Amino acid sequence: QVQLAESGGGLVQPGGSLRLSCAASGSISSIASMDWYRQAPGKERELVATRWRGGSTVYAGSVKGRFTISSISRDNFLYLRMNSLKPEDTAVYYCSAAVIGSGRLWGRGTQVTVSS
Repeated sequence: QVQLAESGGGLVQPGGSLRLSCAASGSISSIASMDWYRQAPGKERELVATRWRGGSTVYAGSVKGRFTISSISRDNFLYLRMNSLKPEDTAVYYCSAAVIGSGRLWGRGTQVTVSS
């Protein structure tokens, strides 16, 4: 089984930056891709960025050019570098993994608030 744990959320002013981290443990060799999702109050959860095991990435249009997804240590850690943050980026951010044989797994989430 794979476990995911996010960290790095907090309060930041508009235009500021944050880096979110996700620590993966367990059967990480069975992870096909890892993602960041977010859910704002009253809205559905949405995909922010995906990184496939081979290293290719894709971003939601709303964050492209501002956010960067990356990984080190053979997917033990997943990061989301967020620059030029806007109030509309306020949400709970979730780390997720597509795990072969287990489906999609989720972390507990970390709150990001962009406000002056």
